[in-house]
Amino acid sequence: MIKINLLLARKEKKKAGMRKEFIVLILSVVLLVMVLVFIQWRLEKEKDDTLAQISTTKKEIAYYKSLTTEVTKAKEAQKTLQEKLNIINSLRKEKAGPAKVLDELSIDKPEKIHLESVKKEGSKLGIEGIALDDETIANFMTNLRKSKLFKNVDLIVSEQVEQSKLKLKKFILSCEIILI
Repeated sequence: MIKINLLLARKEKKKAGMRKEFIVLILSVVLLVMVLVFIQWRLEKEKDDTLAQISTTKKEIAYYKSLTTEVTKAKEAQKTLQEKLNIINSLRKEKAGPAKVLDELSIDKPEKIHLESVKKEGSKLGIEGIALDDETIANFMTNLRKSKLFKNVDLIVSEQVEQSKLKLKKFILSCEIILI
């Protein structure tokens, strides 16, 4: 009888199978490590993209905040201008408004007169001032009478005062404003 030793072939088959399993194991581990590295890389990339997007969004927020402050300032300026326009329009609507009266007074006033106060009550106007002499006051009254805006120009008081060693004339005039 012939004996054949099959144990050796089995051992070699087992060794070859073990090698294949070991190679599959190493390849599986390498593949697993590669997959994990890829996942980690993707997460880092998403994190960096998100941080960049957050930074961009913060810059946009700062930009829009500055724009809102500029818009607020512009609205306040517009509101101020609108109020001024409303005042101007109301003065234009008044036929003998304060602006027109003051303008006419400044045109009619001689250089040698200094007006101290102008008081308006209804259609009556009181003017107080200081002049160099009576002739200057008379010229002022004549100019007011020639104006289309004033009537019944009367001298209420004219008295001599001394200021800085100069003798001056203090006067009070009364007149009526003509409503055109």
